[in-house]
Amino acid sequence: MTDQRPLSDLRVAVAGLGSIGTKIAAALDQGIEGLTLAAVAVRDPAKHQAFLGGLRRPPRVLAVEELGDAADIVVECAPSKHLRAIVEPAVKRGRAAVVVSAGALLENSDLIDLARANGGRIIVPTGALIGLDAVNAAAIGTIHSVKMVSRKPVDGLKGAPFIVENNIDIDHLREPLKLFEGSAREAAKGFPANLNVAVALSLAGIGPDRTMVQIWADPGVTRNVHRIEVEADSARFSMSIENVPSENPKTGMITALSVIALLRKQRATLCVGT
Repeated sequence: MTDQRPLSDLRVAVAGLGSIGTKIAAALDQGIEGLTLAAVAVRDPAKHQAFLGGLRRPPRVLAVEELGDAADIVVECAPSKHLRAIVEPAVKRGRAAVVVSAGALLENSDLIDLARANGGRIIVPTGALIGLDAVNAAAIGTIHSVKMVSRKPVDGLKGAPFIVENNIDIDHLREPLKLFEGSAREAAKGFPANLNVAVALSLAGIGPDRTMVQIWADPGVTRNVHRIEVEADSARFSMSIENVPSENPKTGMITALSVIALLRKQRATLCVGT
């Protein structure tokens, strides 16, 4: 006779309660099969007191370095500069870290080795992109090229280091302006709040140095528009998505939903897609 005892719930911690983190925390509080919201980490707890108090089961508020002790899965959805402080303590303890700021992962790639050495995991969600299943599958064979063109509303690009360093005026654009063309690695450095999508694409496929990216500031669009073309030995395919910006114009609404979908897979009875 087999043992049919149910698995205990996985404890989830959320680092950062911005436009993404609040949606993830609320979804966990409302109920995701096999998961429970155990803790959060925020820079200013008082600012989020009303939100946390409104949850059915308010989580503990901890420092980021304590999340790995309090949870089995730590979800990073803070500004990219905080990625290391959130992920390192978690993977050192053999926990899983869900990384939204994928671009910052390129500059902290030693965290992958640290996770491997300690039995931890680093999971990059699909985020604002479709078709990563197809790219993952194609990468089992040979991918010859991956090209991505991103068109963003002007407000979503303001303050990007590449624009500031090159003194580019995008406030008075009347027609689309190509800001950048190069590798996903270079794009992530120049646009750290905008191009996590390109890094996720590169990690699924042929890497950040061979994945080519164009970035356009386009006053004619109100959504974050991405078009991807992949040439592989198994298939040639293209995909296009227009993401509705969240309260933060640099981030699409679908990013938070993607993390929630990923969390649902952790203990789901039926799991669809790779």
